[in-house]
Amino acid sequence: MKTLLLSLSLLVAVPVLLATPATAQAQQATATPGQQVVANGSRILTTLQQRRADFRKNPDALRNYIDAELRGNFDSLYAARMVLGLHGRGASEADIKLFADAMVDNLMQRYGAALLDFDGKPRLRLKAESPLPGGRGVKVSTELLRDNGAPIPIDYLVRNNGGWKIFDVMIEGVSYVQTFRTQFDSPLQQKSIAQVAADLRSGALKTNADRVSR
Repeated sequence: MKTLLLSLSLLVAVPVLLATPATAQAQQATATPGQQVVANGSRILTTLQQRRADFRKNPDALRNYIDAELRGNFDSLYAARMVLGLHGRGASEADIKLFADAMVDNLMQRYGAALLDFDGKPRLRLKAESPLPGGRGVKVSTELLRDNGAPIPIDYLVRNNGGWKIFDVMIEGVSYVQTFRTQFDSPLQQKSIAQVAADLRSGALKTNADRVSR
């Protein structure tokens, strides 16, 4: 369940792509971060439901869809710096990007298929929006409503970086950035950022979400 929730949470929070019609872009420009999260979440959830059979038969189509929605719209560089913490200080931009790309690839490769496993017609409901300290962005508090089961609280941390983009997700109060930072601390003490990125990309380094899903 955690794997599915993280996959779904990251995907539904991305901004509408630049290829959207002008009307949709204009609507997005005037929408609050929370309204964008809910609107985009509804659109993506509907697409996943409508194309579930096609995506199951054609994994490449699912990967392409996730890639189009996630890559370039998730604030991966900022999230990577947060995950690296002290290990990222003084690191080259190339190493930060290498780690960020590996993180996104890991999310897509390991969690993509889980997006087809949800039952019923889950819906996202906006609860509140609140500014983050220091002008870092906005926390969008939502609930994932399911046909069966209690609502699941999901908070999105977003910042305006060429549009509102997600850099952290908190599922039931647990931050994925903090979880990854704790997990990667030991490997980063022993290996370079580039080596850890390679391990993450190859699957040699398993994330906590991978272990939970087994």
